[in-house]
Amino acid sequence: MIPYGRHYIDKSDIDAVIRVLQSDWLTCGTAVEKFELALADTVKAQHAISCSNGTTALHLALLGLGIEAGDIVLVPAITFLATANAVRYVNADVIFVDVDPGTGLMTAETFEVAILQNKSKALKAVINVHLAGQCEDLEAIYNVAKKYNLLVIDDASHALGTAYIGKNKKPNFVGSNAFSDITTFSFHPVKTIAMGEGGAVTTNNSEIAKKIRAFRSHGMIREVSKWANPEQGLSEEGHVNPWYYEMQELGYNYRISDINCALGVGQLEKLASFKLKRSIMVNFYDKFFAEKKHILLLNKHAYSDTCWHLYSLLIDYQSLGKSRAMVMDELHGKGIGTQVHYIPLYKQPYYKKLYGSTILAGAEAFYAKCLSLPLFVGLTDKHQEYIVDAVTKL
Repeated sequence: MIPYGRHYIDKSDIDAVIRVLQSDWLTCGTAVEKFELALADTVKAQHAISCSNGTTALHLALLGLGIEAGDIVLVPAITFLATANAVRYVNADVIFVDVDPGTGLMTAETFEVAILQNKSKALKAVINVHLAGQCEDLEAIYNVAKKYNLLVIDDASHALGTAYIGKNKKPNFVGSNAFSDITTFSFHPVKTIAMGEGGAVTTNNSEIAKKIRAFRSHGMIREVSKWANPEQGLSEEGHVNPWYYEMQELGYNYRISDINCALGVGQLEKLASFKLKRSIMVNFYDKFFAEKKHILLLNKHAYSDTCWHLYSLLIDYQSLGKSRAMVMDELHGKGIGTQVHYIPLYKQPYYKKLYGSTILAGAEAFYAKCLSLPLFVGLTDKHQEYIVDAVTKL
């Protein structure tokens, strides 16, 4: 079976994990710090805070920015459940934003339309999702957000290694926060790099980074100057009691182990080669499927130097005379795994019950046609030739 996505692990990754397993620290050790420094350097951010997965990264980002009950966060309709669910974790509310039917991405235009339609509400932030690895016009979206005093969170779960080419033609890595306040990543095995499970938040704000680190570890504060009750933490001689810490706000156990981070360090070292290999595969697919009947390619943006996480086609199932389920079943029968990214979030029963029925034209159009084909490091030329032949025979 050829899955739609999978991890790539080599001997150096295995050796790195073994070294941690043979060390004195399986968690809260030096591998965590090493990974955070490597990630910050990779995306050119001042701070990187690792955590247990991409969902907890989103939760921590919202906590770090002070999003709370009564606030409203705008979220693209086409994204995974976690993007909106994290907003609900902090008791804030969600407004869904329409997307470009040719990319599945929120645009500056659809974003501003959603703001104007809800301008009387307590809008606080937007989560900008970089679907499949591609980013939209980040500068334009950031300018709209600041025009209405909104915070910008980049959900870059798909976009590690992607860079935005701004008006000055300078590449800005997603995660550098050149056009956002904070960025989140996921390192699930089907993502660009794998850590088993894992996530991270990047920011250039030292105070926000400190808050997120505290929230990640039960809310514990060991910094004397931050204590509410320093008299309890100091001895009669004025020395710090070595056991003392405070919890001033509710925190969480969102830490990640040294085992995961040892794998992550080695995977980050391969990121450039992963990006190149994925780009070659995407070009192969694009060249083959260009101008094929019943098929449209995703629109590709010149300002996105994309590290592709997914390869999605837009298929006109009606003109093909087969439903998407039929197409997926036929491909599965040939040993080819496919997936749909994603069902519009407002269709989920939870959100429909919470906010009522919603229909967004761009999201509906994208969802009606999207289908993701296999894309991962380790997919061979023969695999791709077999896949495109199977799709053609449909």
